[in-house]
Amino acid sequence: MTAITLEAALAEVSAEIDDRFDQLLRVPDDSRADLYRAMRHATIGGGKRLRPLLVFATADLFAVDRDCAARAATAIEAIHVYSLIHDDLPAMDDDDMRRGKPTVHKAFGEAVAVLAGDCLHALAFEILADPATHADPFVRAELVMDLARAAGPAGMAGGQMMDLAAEQTRFDLATVTRLQQMKTGALISASVEAGAILGRLPVEGRTGLHGYARDLGLAFQIADDLLDAEGDEAVAGKKLRKDEVAGKETFLSLLGVDRAREQCRMLVDQAIAHLHAFGDEADLLRQVARYVVERDR
Repeated sequence: MTAITLEAALAEVSAEIDDRFDQLLRVPDDSRADLYRAMRHATIGGGKRLRPLLVFATADLFAVDRDCAARAATAIEAIHVYSLIHDDLPAMDDDDMRRGKPTVHKAFGEAVAVLAGDCLHALAFEILADPATHADPFVRAELVMDLARAAGPAGMAGGQMMDLAAEQTRFDLATVTRLQQMKTGALISASVEAGAILGRLPVEGRTGLHGYARDLGLAFQIADDLLDAEGDEAVAGKKLRKDEVAGKETFLSLLGVDRAREQCRMLVDQAIAHLHAFGDEADLLRQVARYVVERDR
C-alpha cells in the first residue's frame, strides 16, 4: 500500500473485505440458504474494518503479498464479526441494532445467529490453514495459533466473560484494564501480529509492534467508552450507554471524562512512539492511532 490517506485506505480495505466475503459466502440453493444469508448480513457492509486495515498496514512494512495479507485480514474480520453476532444475542448483550441494521438474531432468529457465528469462527481458521494464505506451513501454523489465543479464554472470549461478571461485581481500574486488553485489545494485537508473522519478522523484532498494538487497543476502548457516553446512536449504528445502565465499571466511570480523554491521547502518543524504528512506511499505522481519538463511531 503506497502513501495513502486513512480515509482512502479504510474505503479500499472495506471494499476488498466485502468482496472477499461476497465470494466466500455465495448462497447455496439448499436448506442452508438462510445460514449463508445471515453470514452475509453480518459481514458485508458497515463496520470500521479497523482490524483488517491493521493487518494490511503492518504487512506492508515487510512487502507481504497483498493477497496473503487480504486472506489473513478476512480471517481476523470473520472472528470479529462472529463475536459481534454472539455478543448481540439475548443471552449476552441483547442488542437489536448493529452497524446500522438489525442484529442477526433479530433478522434471522437466534438459532441461525448462533450457527452463523459458529461458521464464521470456523471459516477464519479454514482461511488461515489454506496454503493459499502462505506457502510456508510454519507461517500458517503461527497465524492459526496466534488467532486462536487471541479469540479464546485468554483473549476475546475470556474478556467477554469478565464483562458479564462486571454486572455483578465492582471492578477496579487494573481489572477493567485487563478485561479490555482481552476483550478488545487481543484481536487488535492479533491483527498487527498477523502482518509481522506474514512478513517473517522474528519474535524478538516485534517488541515495538507489540507495544503499539497494546496501547492502541486500550486507547480504542477508552475512545469507545467516551463515544458510548457522548455519541449519537444514529451515527454509531448501535445502542449506546448500555454499560451505564447495567452498572458496569468502565474507564469513564473510574477516571471521569477529562482524565479518560487525557489518558486516551497519552496512549495514542505512546503507540506512535513505539514505531520509532520505522520510517515513512509506518505512517498508515500512525494515522490509525490518531484516528482512534478523532472518530465519531
